[in-house]
Amino acid sequence: MNDERISGGNPPARQRPARRPQPQRFSAPSDAARNDAPLDGEKAAAELKRFLDVALRETNLALEYDLTVAPASGASEEPDVAVVFRGEDENLLLERNAELLLALEHIAHRWLRLDPRLHDRVRFDCSGYRAVRLEELKLSARVAAQRVRETGQPFRFNPMSSRERRIIHLELNGAAGVRTMSEGVGERRQLVIYPAARK
Repeated sequence: MNDERISGGNPPARQRPARRPQPQRFSAPSDAARNDAPLDGEKAAAELKRFLDVALRETNLALEYDLTVAPASGASEEPDVAVVFRGEDENLLLERNAELLLALEHIAHRWLRLDPRLHDRVRFDCSGYRAVRLEELKLSARVAAQRVRETGQPFRFNPMSSRERRIIHLELNGAAGVRTMSEGVGERRQLVIYPAARK
């Protein structure tokens, strides 16, 4: 696999430019074509670099990043475009369950004008946060499933992203005595584990 890696960001000492450059928007496929069209990783990476250079400069965060573009693979859980941050302000990105990291990722999705179905293909990370979160979700899924089996009562997770709900669905796919469903709409959508026998 030939990944392309781009580095950028703010070294510890830097100066702000006098004026802010105007970003060019990533043009996503038409609504009819979005369902089947893969993400154009090269184009998205170029726009992400523009976004990140502006965002890090204007927020004055002491961070640098590596931006990797991998060949699109529908079967893979890995993103087409991955951004990994490093630097003095890593802790700021990871405070409060990585609130700032996830906010930057969300804004990047908006900058690229990505269809929500493509959000999983562009991912931000820092200090291995995503791997740790993945293991936390899998463990939570197993513990919650055991509780449902023992009590016979459904277990409802707090609202979470479609990516995190999918991880739990996959972890419990085929698990004895339980079934999973997503309920609710938008940002309030939750994953619920039910006893398998209950309709």
